[in-house]
Amino acid sequence: MINRRLAIRYILGSLGGGLMLGTPLADVLAQQTAKANPPRPAPKPASKPAPRPAPRPPAVLVLDPGHGGRDPGAIGVSGTEEKDITLSICRQIRDILAKRKDIKVLLTRDGDEYLALPTRVAVAHKHNADLFVSVHADAAPNRGARGLSAYSRSDRASDKFANALAERENRVDAVYGLDLRGTDRETSAILLDLARRHSHNASLSAKRRIVDGVGNKVRLLDNPMRTANFAVLRSPRIPSVLIETGFLSNPEDERILRNAKSRAQLARHLADQLAPVALDLHEA
Repeated sequence: MINRRLAIRYILGSLGGGLMLGTPLADVLAQQTAKANPPRPAPKPASKPAPRPAPRPPAVLVLDPGHGGRDPGAIGVSGTEEKDITLSICRQIRDILAKRKDIKVLLTRDGDEYLALPTRVAVAHKHNADLFVSVHADAAPNRGARGLSAYSRSDRASDKFANALAERENRVDAVYGLDLRGTDRETSAILLDLARRHSHNASLSAKRRIVDGVGNKVRLLDNPMRTANFAVLRSPRIPSVLIETGFLSNPEDERILRNAKSRAQLARHLADQLAPVALDLHEA
């Protein structure tokens, strides 16, 4: 429908010479309408949101409850079996850390079963563990020894005490976890040496942080940071630590480890130290 106001302006303009005679009224109206209603710019296409980075996988901590099944481990003067103490502590550490999304805790055994040492290490390799911790409560070479201690692997033991513990625990003698098939001898030797050095240094650091972290909360063995040739610590790829939570050969340590509340407190202290160590190794 023609706009009456524009039509009147057209007629008056024509009479006054303001517009060229003969210009179609429809064209004039179209020009006036275009001026009054300029076209809106086309909307810009919505920009796509930047893709979110993939979530980082959690750090993996593998806990190895020592002994199990037909192998009870050390037996205390009151009949406490090491295999039960180690499983209880490892389960509690796992449960304490279960709600965290940045760390995943796995157990080599979650029941009363026997596992060969290579099988325990294989669990850590299967899950690409950032840290492998074997938990024990052995019998000490001397009955008076008591308190928590931690061990990293070394071909030569730091002392006779550590060497005696390692000899008691070891059932196999092998290097686990580094597949060098198809690699020439010289390159294999270099790769194995590099892997061992990295694992060794990381294990030393982990051992130190664990002992320092729990040292003001639990009783420690004299000289609590030791080394020995434990078979379960021989992976050249994964930082590994063996923790003696106490010695069932000592009546006082046995009393503490038999007590559920004391075990829960120990598990809490260990969880508080193991989580940040595993996370730091994961980020490295």
